[in-house]
Amino acid sequence: MKKKSMDLVRLSEETKKLTAMIVEDEKEANRLLSATFSNFFSDVYSTFNGKDGLEIFQKYRPDVVFVDIIMEGMDGITLSRKIRELNRNQIIVIISASNDITKISETIEIGVNSFIQKPIDTDKIIELLTAITDIVKKRKKIETKTFSISLPLDVYEQVDSAAKSESISKNAIVIRALRNFYKDELESD
Repeated sequence: MKKKSMDLVRLSEETKKLTAMIVEDEKEANRLLSATFSNFFSDVYSTFNGKDGLEIFQKYRPDVVFVDIIMEGMDGITLSRKIRELNRNQIIVIISASNDITKISETIEIGVNSFIQKPIDTDKIIELLTAITDIVKKRKKIETKTFSISLPLDVYEQVDSAAKSESISKNAIVIRALRNFYKDELESD
C-alpha cells in the first residue's frame, strides 16, 4: 500500500504540470470527472457539448482532452477530428459508455490516445494518468534532442559565413560563442 501511495504522489507531481479539458454532456458525470481530475491537473476546463469544447480548446490549449462520444450537436468523434486538425499531437482520451463498434473504430481512425469504458474506477484513472505522463515524457525527451536557437538576421548571417569558412555547422559556431561568452562572464566575476 505504501508503494502505491508513493507512486500516486509522484504521478500527481507530474500531472500537476499539465492542464485538462472535459467534454461530457451528462451533468453528474461531468461534475465527477471535473472533481476527480482537478486533484491531478493544474487546471481543468469543463464543458457540456462539442461546440463549446472546441472554443475552450482553441482558447486554452489544454494538454489533455477527455471527450464523451455521444453528445447532442457536435459529438465527441467530430470534436476529436477538429481538435486533431488543429493539433495533430494533441492527447485525446475518449471516455464513453458506448459499445458501438463503428464509433469505437472511428476513434481509432482519428488516432485518439486512449479509449476508456464507463464507469471508470480509480485503478483505470491511475493507469490512464500514468500513460498520459509517459506520452508527455517521451515527447519532451524527443524535443530536447533537437537543438535550435533563433538569432537576429544580422547575427545569423555572421554565424552562417563563419560556419562556411570553417566548414562546420552553424550550431557549432553558436555553441562556441556561448561558451566564450559564459567563460568571459565567469572569469570577470
